[in-house]
Amino acid sequence: MLFRIRLLSVFRLLGAAVFVISANPVAAGDWGGDAGVELRAFTSNATDPAQHDNNASVYLQPEYYHDWDDGDQRFVITPFVRIDQGDPERSHFDLRELYWRKSFASAELSVGLKKVFWGVTESAHTIDVINQTDAVENVDTEDKLGQPMVNVTLLREWGTLDIYVMPWFRERTYPGREGRLRPPLYVDESGARYESSAAEKHIDVALRWSHYFGDWDIGIAHFSGTSREPRLMFFAPGPLPVFVPFYDLIEQTSIDLQATKGSWLWKLEAFNRSGQGQSFQALAGGFEYTLVGLFNTSVDIGLIAEYLHDNRAGQATLGDDDIAVGFRVAFNDVQSTELLAFSGIDRKTNERFSSVEGSRRIGQSWKLELEARFFSNTRPDSTLYTLRDEDYLQLSLAKFF
Repeated sequence: MLFRIRLLSVFRLLGAAVFVISANPVAAGDWGGDAGVELRAFTSNATDPAQHDNNASVYLQPEYYHDWDDGDQRFVITPFVRIDQGDPERSHFDLRELYWRKSFASAELSVGLKKVFWGVTESAHTIDVINQTDAVENVDTEDKLGQPMVNVTLLREWGTLDIYVMPWFRERTYPGREGRLRPPLYVDESGARYESSAAEKHIDVALRWSHYFGDWDIGIAHFSGTSREPRLMFFAPGPLPVFVPFYDLIEQTSIDLQATKGSWLWKLEAFNRSGQGQSFQALAGGFEYTLVGLFNTSVDIGLIAEYLHDNRAGQATLGDDDIAVGFRVAFNDVQSTELLAFSGIDRKTNERFSSVEGSRRIGQSWKLELEARFFSNTRPDSTLYTLRDEDYLQLSLAKFF
């Protein structure tokens, strides 16, 4: 069952926590975070008349952390809440992080909900498998739900070893019937099915070793547990058919490499996975070359080129044989103006996914962000076809505190 809490109960819980923390000077820590408003406009009418055309939303993501015991212990809480005008499923709450961490001489222990990122490439995060995707937030899969875990980190001369024990699985979120950027059929999350008889209570485990050798950074990992990437199964319980998510048990072994050679940054991440039908492999790799101080200015431009491959059988997937090219611009001005643009092109079908992201700080505590996504040359037998009318522009204004 989806890990959700009624908003009223959440606000009561957070209010009580704030009161206790504020009333106890010993427990006083540091607050931060951001809040903002988001406007999203689609360039085409929705394929399904039940879906909205444009919408607005507001969000709040505060963060509190407190260190004690000479910095050897830390408590962190990062709640997130969004209220969306057009899609009730996008109005949701999550605890992105809620954990306690204890540091020892050559080890760390963390218990609670955490966010853990694996990967190095820009166009796809192929090996990132610990946290579940919060897919109601954005189509780019960057937003993640907090994952309950016990995490032990061993710091040794031969590298860093992370051990993860995850006692509770979190289901992927999806847009509702009225939401955009969703599959052609509504995804009924309440009907989720599992390969494991323990369902969401299956205990997942993972190991990751990481180290560096000169200019090279390397990570080797293995994950055993419930896949964060469900297969959508057709289900027709009534007059309106739906998709229901099916969560397989998988074994995934992965590697990530990054080499810094002057202005060149070489990247690779790849995995072998079993458990979703036949074993298959996927990879993403390429480079970023940075032009520093272009034309004797403060502007830096990074040129990005990556290749994506996924050879799983019987499923239409994004990034199965794609080239992604783009650029990153850092203006290095007082307003921290940045721009990132890239396009992914399928080598066989010429389908394209293009993305533009820009941001600029306003004053000391405000930030303006622009985002655009475009889907072109889609084919009826492809995954991108369901997004053929989903091109959009998004403007957001955030206040940091």
